[in-house]
Amino acid sequence: MNEPHVPLWRSWWQRLSPPTPDFYALLNQQCDLVAEGMAELLAYMRTGANSHADRVIELEREGDVLRVENMNLLHQTFITPFDREDIYRSIATIDEIINYARTTVREMRGLNLSPDEHTRAMAELLHEGVLSLQSGYAQLAKKPLLAEADAEAARKMERVAEHTYRMALSELFDAHHYVTTLTPEQRKAADSLEVLMQELTRSEVLAVGSAVGFVIEILKRREVYRHMSNAADRVVLAGEVLHDIIAKIA
Repeated sequence: MNEPHVPLWRSWWQRLSPPTPDFYALLNQQCDLVAEGMAELLAYMRTGANSHADRVIELEREGDVLRVENMNLLHQTFITPFDREDIYRSIATIDEIINYARTTVREMRGLNLSPDEHTRAMAELLHEGVLSLQSGYAQLAKKPLLAEADAEAARKMERVAEHTYRMALSELFDAHHYVTTLTPEQRKAADSLEVLMQELTRSEVLAVGSAVGFVIEILKRREVYRHMSNAADRVVLAGEVLHDIIAKIA
């Protein structure tokens, strides 16, 4: 049986304007991946299990692949379901969230740091913020007005995260808190400095060792807190992009 004849003009048009990808679904896929990544980050902060940290890093790599694929589709698409720049911003900002999650776990491993109550609190906030983004983008195609509450929830999360970050820094610079909460590993590190201070008395050695350990702990933990604060900033940016899209299509 002969195949139906396709008019030449239609063949040309199909080449010029191929089918439009479902960018709503593609953005939902990105949100789902980042939500899984934040769940793994939270599990790591609650348990300290390396398997969760490994999964965060794996998901970040998968997210990079997905971001590149979505960007390539955007560049190749003639007609988009909503503003091209907003699609670009959505793809980029959603991906940046998981990037900072990966940076956080890598930094903690490199600096030999364990999770504390502040990293757990910030991870919980990040997880909640990303779940709001996930819900908002899931409703964007059919019920965009309902997505506005989720966009606002994602943006409000950053205020609480910023407060948590400031509280963490305040406690971090509290020498009394550090001394009273020394872990066996930190005490061992302080004791190892004794060889460098042979001329000092034992009490002086302990004092100097604790002081040096205190400063080192500040420098290391501040880096981790900063990465998590930056991740919260990216959740806010993604929420603002979602808000802009809603304002244009609702």
